[in-house]
Amino acid sequence: MRALCWHGKYDVRVDTVPDPTILEPTDAIIKITSTAICGSDLHLYDGYMPSMKSGDILGHEPMGIVVEVGKAVTKLKKGDRVVVPFVIACGCCFFCSKTLYSCCDTTNPNAEEASKAMGHAPAGLFGFSHMMGGYSGGQAEYLRVPHADVGPIKIESGLPDEQVLFLSDIFPTGYMAAENADIEPGDTVAVWGCGPVAQMCIQSCWMMKAGRVIAIDRVPERLAMARSMGRAETINFDEEDVYERLQEMTGGRGPDRCIDAVGCEAHGTGGVDAVVDKLKAAVMLATDRAHALRQALFCCRKGGTVSVPGAYVGMVDKFPFGGAMNKGLTIKMGQTHVQRYTQPLLEKIEAGEIDPSFVITHRRTLEEAPDAYKTFRDKADGCIKVVLRP
Repeated sequence: MRALCWHGKYDVRVDTVPDPTILEPTDAIIKITSTAICGSDLHLYDGYMPSMKSGDILGHEPMGIVVEVGKAVTKLKKGDRVVVPFVIACGCCFFCSKTLYSCCDTTNPNAEEASKAMGHAPAGLFGFSHMMGGYSGGQAEYLRVPHADVGPIKIESGLPDEQVLFLSDIFPTGYMAAENADIEPGDTVAVWGCGPVAQMCIQSCWMMKAGRVIAIDRVPERLAMARSMGRAETINFDEEDVYERLQEMTGGRGPDRCIDAVGCEAHGTGGVDAVVDKLKAAVMLATDRAHALRQALFCCRKGGTVSVPGAYVGMVDKFPFGGAMNKGLTIKMGQTHVQRYTQPLLEKIEAGEIDPSFVITHRRTLEEAPDAYKTFRDKADGCIKVVLRP
């Protein structure tokens, strides 16, 4: 089959690789009909994620048609149309029993390696390094799906791929981020970033009865989408001081809830911390540029909540822990427990409450994926979200 493979920093290629096969009786094989490039994929493309190996197949936002199932699979059959969550979960361990699927205790075969870096190992993830399990990803013609009775959700309506594809990651991720923010009716929520996850955060904040949503970015197309599709007020951090503007907009109190939907490759045009982050990352003395997170903690009102769906890789320095403690902030974060959200969010799509496809700006074939990665990374040609069709 053809698959998009990582070969080093800024080096991804479409290679011919062996087709996946059933390895465990709980596996399924799906033929990919649509897949997407995620902002988290750029952390691999940019060389910040450790434990990558040349030839690793990327991608964790896939959907397709079941072509084969293992003998223990009972919920899927050949011909079923499914969306596959990026988190691989067993469904029966201590954490899965609490619906903490991204903390699954059994699906990361490289748990020892991850534990050395993190203290404990998270669940296995598709296409996201060997520390996260070494699983092949879904930017390919076919995908092996472990624990097929736990992850994939069947799409039994005639909804097109583009409306349901993002149940694999960005819609549940944005929704969980808003949920983690503990939004109360009427709250002012500030969202750092206007990329695809942030756009889903904005939509989800309104679902949770926010009174105002303020979106922060510097890319004109993303800010325009946040205003038009997200009904958000916006701040361009290239043009305004974010803290001062938020103080002005909230009468000096600060936003009630802040969401860092940027993650480890934040850009900052002001402040010593952003400059130091950039310099240390350039010489590989650091993996995470956490300017957006620091700013969210600084701007959030006393007693507020900071939610972090943005992906981080390693150690974050210059962390304003004293300010967070003295202001009494609550911080909630984590990889998304996707399986908890797929069914209720599918029902929202089917009911017409939201059409997540509004974020798509570029559609490409799998063979065009290397160029699409560069376009997405550079935010060129108005690129916000890329969908690939093998």
